[in-house]
Amino acid sequence: MDLVNPIVRRWLAEAEEDPDAFWARAAEELHWFRPWKRVFQHEFPSFRWFVGGETNLAYGALDRHVAAGRSGHTALVYANERGERRALTYAQLLHEVERTSAALRGLGVEKGDRITLYMPTCPEAIVLMLAAARIGAIHLVVFAGFGAGALSSRVVASGSRVVFTADVTWRKGKETRLKEIVDDALAIDRGAVEHVVVLRRGATPPPWTGARDVAWPEFLALGGGHSGACEPMEANEPAFILATSGTTARPKLAIHVHGGYGVHVHAMGRWCFGLRPSDVWWSTSDIGWIVGHSYIVYAPLLTGCTTVAYEGALDHPGPETLWKIVEELRVTGLFTSPTAVRLLMKYGAAPARGFDHRSLERVFCAGEVLNPPAWEWLQREVLRDRVPVIDHMWQTETGGPVFGNPYGLAMLPIKPGSAGLPLPGIEATVVSAQDGRPVPPGEKGIMVLTRPFPGLTPTLWGEPERYASDYWQRIPGVYYTGDSAHVDEDGYVFFAGRADEIIKIAGHKLGTIEVETAFLTHPAVAEAGVTGRPDPVRGEVVSAFVALRQGHEPSAALRRELVEAVRRELGPVAVIGEVNFVRTLPKTRSGKIMRRVFKAVILDRDPGDITTIEDEGSVDEARRAWAEMRAELAAQRPEAGAEP
Repeated sequence: MDLVNPIVRRWLAEAEEDPDAFWARAAEELHWFRPWKRVFQHEFPSFRWFVGGETNLAYGALDRHVAAGRSGHTALVYANERGERRALTYAQLLHEVERTSAALRGLGVEKGDRITLYMPTCPEAIVLMLAAARIGAIHLVVFAGFGAGALSSRVVASGSRVVFTADVTWRKGKETRLKEIVDDALAIDRGAVEHVVVLRRGATPPPWTGARDVAWPEFLALGGGHSGACEPMEANEPAFILATSGTTARPKLAIHVHGGYGVHVHAMGRWCFGLRPSDVWWSTSDIGWIVGHSYIVYAPLLTGCTTVAYEGALDHPGPETLWKIVEELRVTGLFTSPTAVRLLMKYGAAPARGFDHRSLERVFCAGEVLNPPAWEWLQREVLRDRVPVIDHMWQTETGGPVFGNPYGLAMLPIKPGSAGLPLPGIEATVVSAQDGRPVPPGEKGIMVLTRPFPGLTPTLWGEPERYASDYWQRIPGVYYTGDSAHVDEDGYVFFAGRADEIIKIAGHKLGTIEVETAFLTHPAVAEAGVTGRPDPVRGEVVSAFVALRQGHEPSAALRRELVEAVRRELGPVAVIGEVNFVRTLPKTRSGKIMRRVFKAVILDRDPGDITTIEDEGSVDEARRAWAEMRAELAAQRPEAGAEP
């Protein structure tokens, strides 16, 4: 059965037949100071796009719209959980960026220098990102809330000369003192840092370190006598570096460049999300993640639409917050995470029904697989099939979407649980981990990318050897995504989880996503995370950690119901070793479940680097649940660990 619309089929065919011409047409939609001499140059394992061309992300995001007569169009709307709002037009945002660019130069920041932003998602931080790109400096944004160790390691690895921070940020009504965390991080290792620039927002003055620390007004005053002009950048010069989100033990610093990255996120904004200048677009992410870089800041502004930046929790001061903002700002396109959807599921559909969200035209999810039960809840129960809820997939390293439903070209039928198809310009296949050969439809394997595309990181900052070994040499000649997946007979891709998290039970392979989705079919379950536990008979069995919805309590009877729900969905091959009830799951700040923490808990090992974790108490929570379950199993049977 061919479900692909003829329009999409034509785009896919053109991209496959002549990739260079295809991407050149996409690049022509952006501004170039100087045209490229060569579209693509492969220098395995690295590569270059639009070689010799000169552009600048910040110029394309601001100056060209102002020059086109759109000065008064709203560029940025800032909102936070405290009810504060602020809006900037394209002319106003450009003015602030020019002023900040001059201040950076006044501080001594030059083209090629690195700066670290440890700031909340606020206008000043977004202005800084654009100002750094404007003068050719390289920004590294670290999520505001990471601990001192995580911040220190990233600052040192990047070689940053300046750290920008705020005194405080707010989440769920609580104040986090960011400046103190910066001080602690620099006490661990100051590296190349010369100055800390501090944005004051709170009532209590932050601690101060003499000549090193600079207040925000004094920083801006340094711009006097300096230019805020744009620096033309060769297409392959770095715009920013960003650490991967941290489900692996040691984050990597991915590089994204002015040319290829800009082309990719702009094109995928149009093709995948249907971005257009008239949109009020809200990505609920944070600027500390690639989604925040690409679809809060760069792609919406390259498109010329209005982008919404939100600081705080989506369920504070109440579960209606998201829907209240959609109504207030007349949001047309919403991009959120499956974690956020499952969070809102806990409260039911009633909070959404109290608000008018008729302006909303489409909703997108990414970060982890949008499990079919969560999709069903949002698509049917909340939105009542009025607008589509579309899953898609990408990574920090890819810059923008690689698998999805091309809503902006011609939307295809939605298959719940699928990330869609490889998008135009993306060449991908599922191969055997053993020999690298393509596997037939329906068979699980490793998802690989067979050809570079403009948004793909060309290397890792300071670790070119690791880039080669981790991505291009695991399965020689192809880019290793690290994800297990299968493709169905229609070409739709279904991701099963990270390849190293596949559970092997008596020779059968189960993806973590499959098992977690099966748990979510039970109405008591809000979230579930699973891992494989060694078993002397079957090789592995499933160890599950389950958080319940409001109004449900753990019990032996509920545990039996959950085991039965999984077997009903997946069959007898899904052997559940135990169900551990927890209040919260260990997740990264970007919402990804840290399944390696579960593995460490049940094997009584050190979980490694957990500086990216949302709630450190969730590790202790998992340990508590596992200890209780182990004691319960031991009381039931002498062979503790057998299937309950």
